[in-house]
Amino acid sequence: MTKFPQKLLDGYQGFLHSTYRKRSDNYRELAASGQKPEALVIACCDSRAAPEIIFDSGPGEIFVLRNVANLVPPYNAEGRYRSSVASIEFSVVSLGVRHIVVMGHGRCGGVAAALDERREMLDQGDAIGHWISLLDNAIESVAGGEGHDPIRHMHADHAEEAHVHSDHDPRQTAVECMSVRKSIENLRSFPYIREREADGRLTLHGAWFDISEGVLWVYDPDADTFEPALEQSGLRIDT
Repeated sequence: MTKFPQKLLDGYQGFLHSTYRKRSDNYRELAASGQKPEALVIACCDSRAAPEIIFDSGPGEIFVLRNVANLVPPYNAEGRYRSSVASIEFSVVSLGVRHIVVMGHGRCGGVAAALDERREMLDQGDAIGHWISLLDNAIESVAGGEGHDPIRHMHADHAEEAHVHSDHDPRQTAVECMSVRKSIENLRSFPYIREREADGRLTLHGAWFDISEGVLWVYDPDADTFEPALEQSGLRIDT
């Protein structure tokens, strides 16, 4: 029998003796009564951008859908992408989440692959290639001048909140953020989401996480830009 990865076993042991011990009553209650998360977070499957860690969430608090590049396909896109669509439907219709957050992140490998004109098929099926083609609209929008520099971290008044790095790619960041906007638009193509947003039962949000600095930026649809999340409350980020 193949041995289970030791690092994962060590992590489980730490969880059992720390997190589970502290929250065992919570876990038992969730097992008995079921989950009732307040928000669905649609995030990338990148190992550096885990929503549960970024939002310091406990068990049962957020429902998470993760895929390459945190994409939302249009409703009923020729019957494809059923896994993502089923997760969205379950969280909204069955669990009754009140908020949906689409969260992108910096240095996203999926976005980088979509921007790479030299990209080759990874296998004969090229599942990743078909999936990241959902980014085409975002790439075209950025190429057309829409959404350039949507995150203002190149502006002097935000220098303390997010530093500009020499390896920062403004085009990729613009596509990462434009993709969040496009995914929110696609969410509104789902009839049950459109209905719930219209009557106030559901709100849609966008965000972008800077891995290197730990700064979360949230989308302001009125200003059509992203702002540091804590700026709204007047708090500062101490790192």
